[in-house]
Amino acid sequence: MVFGADWFVMVPLLVLLPELTGSGAWGALVLAADTGITALLLPFTGTIADRLDRRRILVLANFASFAAVLLLFAVRSAATAPLALVAVGAMAVAKAFYSPAASAALPNVVDPVDRPAANAVAGSAWGTMTVVGASLGGVVSSAAGPYVCFAVTAVLLLAGSLLTGLIRRPLQAPRAGGAPQPTMHALLEALRYIGARPRLRALVTVKSAVGLGNGVLTVFPLIAAAHGAGAIGAGLLFALRGAGALIGPMVMRPVLDRPRWLLTALALSMGLYGVGYLGVAFVPWFPAVLVLVFVAHFAGGSNWVLSNYALQGEVPDELRGRVFATDMMLATLAIAISQLGAGAVIDHVDPSVVIATCASITMVYAVGWWIVTRWTAGTPVASEKA
Repeated sequence: MVFGADWFVMVPLLVLLPELTGSGAWGALVLAADTGITALLLPFTGTIADRLDRRRILVLANFASFAAVLLLFAVRSAATAPLALVAVGAMAVAKAFYSPAASAALPNVVDPVDRPAANAVAGSAWGTMTVVGASLGGVVSSAAGPYVCFAVTAVLLLAGSLLTGLIRRPLQAPRAGGAPQPTMHALLEALRYIGARPRLRALVTVKSAVGLGNGVLTVFPLIAAAHGAGAIGAGLLFALRGAGALIGPMVMRPVLDRPRWLLTALALSMGLYGVGYLGVAFVPWFPAVLVLVFVAHFAGGSNWVLSNYALQGEVPDELRGRVFATDMMLATLAIAISQLGAGAVIDHVDPSVVIATCASITMVYAVGWWIVTRWTAGTPVASEKA
């Protein structure tokens, strides 16, 4: 529910804030707060996911997001716009706890033979929630206003807490006795584990390519407005983003059963994301823009799921929360940097320049990543060794 809540709230908010303030920079600040705060907290929250009951973490994260959404009802003018940053920041804190716990828990709630399918479904579920949240957020915001979206989101987050609490299968393996390591020692242990394994280093840096191109999201409301599509158009852009992330993991499902294809597929997915948005920068027809956004996030969603699956096979359960936190921290820092950069220039340059720049950065990163990591391509993942 946390991820669906993100976009059922975010799309109306990205349309509302420029209307209240007269500046597109507020949208970039909100997106950057969402990703930046999450990134800063992930090293700590990954350690928590390896120490505490992951089910309890997920339940409390949903409930904390519910409380944060309530603050959005106070955002009514330019003077109260900063409250949106506070609310989104609080939701980002909740998501920082939720994400590594959920990713680390997945292998424990399915049998090993079902893990590839479970990863594809999990990746598609994120895409589904993005499609539903973004598209309905745009439609409902246009029809009934953003505050109705906020109310619906609050109800769904409470439902998410309840449903997670009903899970009965253990979300982590039993831990050995003894006092837990100090937080810094635990983090250094995970970093040493990653540093000693070239293939693992490749996997935890792959999402940064799409992250560094993520500044394009700040331009979505401006793209929609330029084409006369308004809030519904912005919702469609975010929805097609989610649709790509939904379908990409399903189509790329066979790669999960062929680990030797993995690094090549990851490099191609990064490149396709960049190519898609390079097209968005120059295509004047809105339906074609929608198609290209879908293609870009078809690639981006595949990239995310493929790398997550490989990490689950490479990392033991007692380290998995911290390694996933490191992975997500790098990705979300890249996203925050991209969104802040886009936000700094969004009121001064043509949106197509912002889009083309973000796309080009992703493509250059993809080529560099492939060159640096190519020599590890012959090393099978743990699941293949077994």
